[in-house]
Order: sequence, then structure tokens, then C-alpha cells
Amino acid sequence: MISPPSSAPGALPAPTPEELELGRQLEAVIRREIEAAGGTLPFSRFMELALYAPGLGYYSGGRQKFGAGGDFVTAPELGHVFARCLARQCAEVLAATGGDILEAGAGSGALAAELLLELERLGRMPARYAILELSGELRARQATTLKARAPQLAARVEWIETLPAAGFRGVILGNELLDAMPVERFRIDGGEIMQLAVGWDGERFVWRSIPADAALRERVAALGLQDGYESELGLAAEGWIRSAADSLETGVLLLIDYGFPRTEFYHPQRATGTLMCHYRHRSHPDPLILAGLQDLTAHVDFSAIAAAGREAGLRLLGYTSQSLFLLGCGIDEVVADMGALDTRAQLLLAAELKKLTLPHEMGELFKVIALGRGVSGPLRGFGVQDRGARL
Repeated sequence: MISPPSSAPGALPAPTPEELELGRQLEAVIRREIEAAGGTLPFSRFMELALYAPGLGYYSGGRQKFGAGGDFVTAPELGHVFARCLARQCAEVLAATGGDILEAGAGSGALAAELLLELERLGRMPARYAILELSGELRARQATTLKARAPQLAARVEWIETLPAAGFRGVILGNELLDAMPVERFRIDGGEIMQLAVGWDGERFVWRSIPADAALRERVAALGLQDGYESELGLAAEGWIRSAADSLETGVLLLIDYGFPRTEFYHPQRATGTLMCHYRHRSHPDPLILAGLQDLTAHVDFSAIAAAGREAGLRLLGYTSQSLFLLGCGIDEVVADMGALDTRAQLLLAAELKKLTLPHEMGELFKVIALGRGVSGPLRGFGVQDRGARL
């Protein structure tokens, strides 16, 4: 049976009967894969199914995920400031390269709508705004958002299912994209590098340890971690960077996500890894419960992302915190352009700015990285401070 959250005080809210039924269906799919694999499934495959199994995974099912009624809030859901700042960086790249914007994983569509509105105001509209989205439910939600917020611009948007084979010019954009890509889990056990996999004990999903293959052992051994250390490798994210690089003829790959350089990602104090789950605005560390009903995420190793980009022929154009990036993009100008606001709007704006920029909120944990081809830089978003040397 699907493992529900505890009913103890402070525990996660109980799923509805409808959610439990969807969870049971996905559980059956995963159990069949575990059986076919001989009793253990790499965690990366478990995470892929939990998030993306057709019609049942967290991102491919019909539950609301974003905003107050979902499980978490992203920067574009907070208000207008984030998208308007980001539009100024996109406008700079479009002025230099021409071309289009491709947003990978567009969530509710809020970022696409606000970006297009601000680019229209700035006089730097892309010829086309493509959204790479595999979930039919999210595509429908994005289309609804665009028609409601930017009806005059909705016709410029088209949805695609794969990255272009080659020849893309402009900006490839991803906000909180890489953290939702499947990761490999590992543990150093008695000096041996073990891969963490998932099994079934007759009642619930459980962790299993299996010997790591040669490629995983080589990557983990190079990190020099102490015995007992447990963490992740974002191999799928690195692969996506290489694919995006193959698509990009001229322009910038611009990614915003939470994470660290490698020295911080694998710090001795982070010995249990970064994998987290989000369910109805509560965070917890158990990815093996509530299959398909909760978001599974891992922080991004930005050193690995930069290395994957360089290996694919891209140049690192900038890396910094979200707060410094927004400053570089003119957040003060964006706020000034909003003009006089009533008291309620002022309070909402103040809350939005705090969430986006304060170090203990999104300001420092979230980072921005730019990788490009045929663009010399510097880019305005990294003008306040570029931390690229830390990668």
C-alpha cells in the first residue's frame, strides 16, 4: 500500500482518497519495474517515475503544484519583479543575438506571461517564445495563464516536446529546472562506494545498497569524502546541459536554481546530502513515501553544470547569487517603474522583495549561471559580482 504520512501532531497532511488511489496506481508501476530489475531499482529511475510517469507522476498528474494552493512557491509566483528583472537580461542577449526565447519547464506559465509583457514594454520582443513542457496538464495551465495575463501575446507562444536538434539562437531559460531532474544517490560505506537503490519489502518502498558501477565510483572517488557520507550526483542535469549546448548555435543558456559550488555541495557538514521533498508547503527528507504526490528535489552542483557546459563547447559567462543578479538587472529601476502603489500593494511588494533578495530566503541559496556560445559578455546580471572563479 502507499505509505501515508503519519497522523502524529506536526506530521504531513493526509492525502485525499483520490490522491491515495493515484498513488497506489503509481506504486504498482514502480513495483513492476523493481521486480523486472531483480529487486532493486536505481534511485534515479525511482525519482524519474515518481515525478514523470505518464499520467501518474507528480509533474505529469493533475494536482496543483505551484502557488498557495499547491506544494511550493517559485519566484515568478510571488509577483512581477522577478520576471521583469529577468526580462532585462533576456533583452540584452536578444539585442546581441536576435532569435527567440525557449523556456524549459514553464511551471504555471506565470514567468512566460510576465517576461513577454516586459519585453514588449522594452521593445525587445522575441520572434517566438517556445515552451519545452512534457506534461499535458501543465501545458493547459500555462496556456490559460498566458491568455489571462497576456492575451495579445499568447499567439507568439508555442509548445515543444524536445530541445531543437541544432541552430537555436537567443535565450534558453530554466527557472528551478535542474533541481527536479533525477539524481543518483550514493553512500561511502566502510571505504566502499555504494549506490543507493530502492526495493520493496512487501509493504513499502525501502532503501537498498548495491555496489556502484565503475563510472559512478570514479566520480565519487574524486570527491574525497569521508566514510558514512551520503549524497547525490546530478548526472541527468549534466546530460541536459550537453543537449542544450547541442541546440544552441548562438546565445545564452540562463539557469536559476538553488545549489552550491562543489566545495560547498560536498562539505563535511552536508553529509546526508541535499535531497528534499515538498508536500503542501511542508518539507521533509523521505522520498519513498507519497509516490507521485510530492515533489522530489536535490540541490544543484553548479561546478558540475559549468564543467558540463565547457565540455560541450559553451563559455561560462557568469555565476552569482539571485539577489546580486537581480541587482545587476536593475531591480531598483523595476520597482521605481511601478510608480505609486496603494498600501496593500506596497506591503505585497515589500514581502516579494524580501523573499527574492534576503540571504535567509531566496537571495543567497538561489544562484544564477549563464553559459553561452557566440556571446562575448559581460552580461548585466553579473555586473555587481561574478562568482564564476568559485566554480
